[in-house]
Amino acid sequence: MRHNISVAHPTRRRVLATPLALALAARTSRAQGAPPNIVFIMADDLGYADLSCYGRRDYTTPNIDRLAAEGMKFLQAYANSAVCSATRTALITGRYQYRLQVGLAEPLGAGSPLGLPPEHPTLPSLLRQAGYGTTLLGKWHLGNLPNFSPLKSGYDHFWGIHSGGVDYFTHKNGVGPNAPVDLWDGDTSVEQAGYLTTLLGDRAVKTVTDYAAERRPFLLSLHFNAPHWPWEGPQDQAESQRIRALADYDGGSLKTFAAMVGELDQQVGRVLQTLAGTGIAGNTIVIFTSDNGGERFADTWPFTGKKTELLEGGLRIPGRKHNSAGGHFDGLASHASGRRRNPPRSRVSSRWHESAAGVDAECRAGFAETLLALQREVAARDARR
Repeated sequence: MRHNISVAHPTRRRVLATPLALALAARTSRAQGAPPNIVFIMADDLGYADLSCYGRRDYTTPNIDRLAAEGMKFLQAYANSAVCSATRTALITGRYQYRLQVGLAEPLGAGSPLGLPPEHPTLPSLLRQAGYGTTLLGKWHLGNLPNFSPLKSGYDHFWGIHSGGVDYFTHKNGVGPNAPVDLWDGDTSVEQAGYLTTLLGDRAVKTVTDYAAERRPFLLSLHFNAPHWPWEGPQDQAESQRIRALADYDGGSLKTFAAMVGELDQQVGRVLQTLAGTGIAGNTIVIFTSDNGGERFADTWPFTGKKTELLEGGLRIPGRKHNSAGGHFDGLASHASGRRRNPPRSRVSSRWHESAAGVDAECRAGFAETLLALQREVAARDARR
């Protein structure tokens, strides 16, 4: 029997305690000899109300909704930034993005010399030290070769794009015959026919299957570029040939946007099915979120604002955790702590990091209080099953 566990309006203290509960669950799993796998799925420019479980009315997203129905749905989850590169900097480092030069780029432009310093500790690098396999599929957007790449920042494997956006069919970060293809297998440029969202789903299924066969704990960062522009659905290859710019504001429609999100939902469903089929779903933490608020055709109701704007619509994002809200940077300290690896400390530590490290007694007490409440909630849920 399935039960809906929903956190409707968490307090700040509860928001900060939820990652701590996740870390405790990871520690417990390790003590029992089964480190949890982590699948972090991130959409690109998905608005707060762009999923049917958040109120979207003109289409449904049953697979992503399932994460909310069987896990936790957060109604006060925030991105660290209203734009792409800054949020991804916070997510991978666990630090406020503005403490790194790359995090000041809003977002990182084509040809920029900036990037994530390879020597900086990251979520994948810390988990790799703890014995995890680490893979990034999809969007990187934290610097270009030869100085920066996912393989230089803790990932064992990478298949995806370096830039902020590409055509879904040509995989070029521009239009026309001279535009470069931005599709990579590791640090090698590749070409492959197909709709990018579907190709990422194919790779994700293979990655999960391979890790399950190895019986090795893993981090899979599945960073889709959908529904970021250009607005092209799976059947819109002709549109790919028509547009004269990737951000083509003469193109797209609500119907096209629905097709893009629908394909995203289908690929998430394939990943969930593979986790179940390989027998590792019960020991896998699945998180779904967006990098920032929605853009054109997105629904940010009931909020005003959109991507690039420091209003609720630009920062409030959908968020779900399965198998267990806050800002994106909370994730690094949560997962690194759960794997008994020390998260990187800032020169000027954030209050969250101080609390997680045991420095601030008042916050520790709040964490403990909320953690006990969450444990009782989970125990009650399990008793009803």
